[in-house]
Amino acid sequence: MALGGEEEGGGGGELRRALDALRDEIRARLPLASVAGESGGAGPDWMELFDELRRRVSSLGMSERSGEVDEFGMDELVLRQAEPLLDFLMDRWWRVDVQGAKNVPPAGGCLLVANGSGLLPYDGLMISHALGRGQPLDARPRFLVADWLITLPFVQPYLARVGGVRACRENAQRLLARGRRVVAFPEGVKGAAKVFRERYRLKRFGRGGVVRVAIESGTPLVPVAVVGAEEAHPILFKIETVARIVGLPFIPVTPTFPALGPFGLVPLPSKWSVHFGQAIALDYLGSEAADDELLVSRLTEELRAQIQTMVEQALHERRSVWG
Repeated sequence: MALGGEEEGGGGGELRRALDALRDEIRARLPLASVAGESGGAGPDWMELFDELRRRVSSLGMSERSGEVDEFGMDELVLRQAEPLLDFLMDRWWRVDVQGAKNVPPAGGCLLVANGSGLLPYDGLMISHALGRGQPLDARPRFLVADWLITLPFVQPYLARVGGVRACRENAQRLLARGRRVVAFPEGVKGAAKVFRERYRLKRFGRGGVVRVAIESGTPLVPVAVVGAEEAHPILFKIETVARIVGLPFIPVTPTFPALGPFGLVPLPSKWSVHFGQAIALDYLGSEAADDELLVSRLTEELRAQIQTMVEQALHERRSVWG
């Protein structure tokens, strides 16, 4: 989903027509969704939410002028323009339940480590928005973005403008050194590429990069569990041979993509929860501890196990995928 708009006669008009067609398809296939609000039930009115999303997309425009842009490309003006859409996604589309935000240090750098949750970095956007909404721009967490996403056409500029940063050790260290909060997904592409039957089973955390960076920078780690995002674009299976030809790690097949073409890129309105755990201080170890491979490996596995436990607890507490 693009964060910017086009002129009426260009891509924006086509997108609005596509969303109208998808709305009609949803109404035809799920007739009960259009009368949910009339039945007196507690569930959300999906058609009303879809119409609201269509209105948000059609009215969202990208100005040619930019506000203050930091060294990583975050643009204050573009971010402020995107806030209505981010508010809508958080409050009405995914209805994100945020718990434990008080566990995140209010000042100074920290590394927020979350489970990977789906194809596109909606999870990073929502974590950043949950902690940065209503805060000064420099207090907004920056979320790390995998290389394969940055290579997609038009994706990198928009992600950079709203706080995305290429995932690498050097970028994380620079942000933490400036007292910024950083959101990392150490499962990498393995986490984003999980098929539906493997959802919420955390993959191996690389080679301990997040722990090593936290030790070297003397900043705390904050475990984060995200539940609901993996149902927004559930991957049934992956096509890898064709994907390698076009330079992608895989092409996902979901219930709506590629069957519905570009309509299938609209995320499903699953119910989300974001849980922030207790901060883990590692500054007592000293920077030289980052060279202790056994220590780093042990701490990394303990962090992964803690996030897995938090995810399972959140799954146990939720009523259903749709809220």
